[in-house]
Amino acid sequence: MTDNTSKRLSFSDIEQAIERLDDPEVVKRTPVERSTSLDDRTGGEVHLKMEHLQWTGSFKTRGAYNKIERDVVGTDTDRVVAASAGNHAQGVALAATKLNIDSTIVMPKTAPQTKIDATRGYGGEVELVGQDFREAMNHAQSLAEEGSAELIHAYDDPAIIAGQGTLGVEMYEDLPSVDTVVVPIGGGGLISGIAMAFAELSPETRIVGVQATGAATVPDSLDKGIPKTLDSVDTIADGIATGGISELTLSIIENHVDEIVTVTDSEIARAVLFLLERSKQVVEGAGAASVAAIMGEALDVEGKTVMPLLCGGNLDMTMLQTVLVHALTNREQLLRLRVRIHDQPGKMQEVSGIIANHGANIRNVRHDRSAPELDVGEAYLVFQVETSGAGQARNIIRSIRSRSYEVIHVNA
Repeated sequence: MTDNTSKRLSFSDIEQAIERLDDPEVVKRTPVERSTSLDDRTGGEVHLKMEHLQWTGSFKTRGAYNKIERDVVGTDTDRVVAASAGNHAQGVALAATKLNIDSTIVMPKTAPQTKIDATRGYGGEVELVGQDFREAMNHAQSLAEEGSAELIHAYDDPAIIAGQGTLGVEMYEDLPSVDTVVVPIGGGGLISGIAMAFAELSPETRIVGVQATGAATVPDSLDKGIPKTLDSVDTIADGIATGGISELTLSIIENHVDEIVTVTDSEIARAVLFLLERSKQVVEGAGAASVAAIMGEALDVEGKTVMPLLCGGNLDMTMLQTVLVHALTNREQLLRLRVRIHDQPGKMQEVSGIIANHGANIRNVRHDRSAPELDVGEAYLVFQVETSGAGQARNIIRSIRSRSYEVIHVNA
């Protein structure tokens, strides 16, 4: 793919966006914090760019405000339309309200209720359409075509990318010595803006993009040389689950991004929990993808000064519970055990006592007498147990087996 981005977008567009965004009530400068825990984990010098602390909980207001002020304010258009699973929705709603423009935000029916409520709270009129971003986007485009509204695309727009590029300038100013910048990718608008900013200010800095495995479109798009889309996406990182990129963002990624890696939902969940425990930060799956990349084997940052971008913090409580259960299960701090017993009085008490003797807490237990492999008079006791970790879990299993019970660890 040829690089036509210079005809549509340049660093001067980012500089103009900085001037438009020079209002701390619209976009504030977010902090950078050194993470010694991640230093120890990765062998690098890790500085977290905490954009999840931005107004609306993500970077999206940057692009939305730049687009609306540049292309809508002062025209005959009095309404903007956008499609989003949540973060772009809030950014557009806030930006439009600040600029006295009405906004209609189309969100999938599957969008978290907290993001729907927040979007309405920022002044947006919300319509729930479809099961995913693509269906919501089709409806938003129809609304824009049918009326006099301006469509505010989440990523396929030079003005949006220029607005996101202001974050890249900020990241460079925060840490000019940075060797590697790690950025989550959904549709590619964020990394496009950041990559173009660093291409001007620090071209030697390595720019790495991260996608969730269940929503990864960039590797295939780069391989084929054209934007590729997915029929469906499957990831806990809903903020980067667009299922596609555009020709514009692919062109910028191809020419200005050094490396693309993918991370699994398990790795993302582990990163969310790590940031909660060690950095005391609530970061959504999309925002934690950058940390997941450096914590796992996807990206080697040993000996490097690295800045993972925490791009969003809109983690609703239902998803937080899902992530925590998944991460704690992987660490064997939540343990599900299936114990085969003779279905007689006292057996549950006996096995429960073994678990209690190890200082573990039983969350719940149930009988299963219907499994086809059981003999007459047998049953399974299925325990969910809280442990201190893998060591205690192994000791519990060993003790139950030493009492001649068949026990299976059934977390997987």
